[in-house]
Amino acid sequence: MNIRKKIIAGNWKMNKTVSEAKAFMQVLLKELEEYSASDVVVCPPFTALQSVSDLLNQSASQVRLGAQNLFPASHGAYTGEISPWMLREFFCHYVIVGHSERRIHLGETDIFINKKVKAALSASLHPILCIGENFDERQQGLWKEKISTQLQLGLKEVEEQKLADCIIAYEPIWAIGTGKNATPEQAQEVHHFIREEITRLFSFQSAQKVRIQYGGSVTAENAQDLLLCPDVDGLLIGGASLDVRSFCSIILNSKF
Repeated sequence: MNIRKKIIAGNWKMNKTVSEAKAFMQVLLKELEEYSASDVVVCPPFTALQSVSDLLNQSASQVRLGAQNLFPASHGAYTGEISPWMLREFFCHYVIVGHSERRIHLGETDIFINKKVKAALSASLHPILCIGENFDERQQGLWKEKISTQLQLGLKEVEEQKLADCIIAYEPIWAIGTGKNATPEQAQEVHHFIREEITRLFSFQSAQKVRIQYGGSVTAENAQDLLLCPDVDGLLIGGASLDVRSFCSIILNSKF
């Protein structure tokens, strides 16, 4: 029996002003006031963390705050960066690391992302480690090799007892923002492979505890079928999380 609680996270990326974030959260918190079937996370841009945090702290809702990035140092001469302890000041519970957009546009490597994973864990944050293949790697049948490498390097030197605090997010790069989401069968195949790889790297017991999200053109129309896959433990939602009605619809209409 699957005892892993589903986790649905909204990644707003570089969207929403402070006022727009407040308006979004006021509706979301009202809609999800008594909701507890899955863990719900919102990841606003840094500028809106304080405002969203304040609203969450005033609410009885179980929605949790996440950040979109961190720098793997507690402080120092890192202009423009944010430390894990700064995120903790806002009562962040989660932080996205290794998103494909940062890998592609900012040249983040698996080794650097691994430092972020460990920095997050050291500050009692739950890292959402993003992995996934691009279109060419999918077409050439290299997706297993790519994902295995990302897992092995991304989780290097992570203590096994800390592994359950990590979330793995499978985001096929060819599906992000393209409208071409993976089919439930494709998603299940990859998520099952990820769990097998975690078994190989750690243990069967740990692999059964780790939650694996799917991210890539998730909509209210395809969310349910994806969530019914036995190894899909949640969703990392981009564009569909920017509209509060769409985000609420995915959360409230999902049956597990």
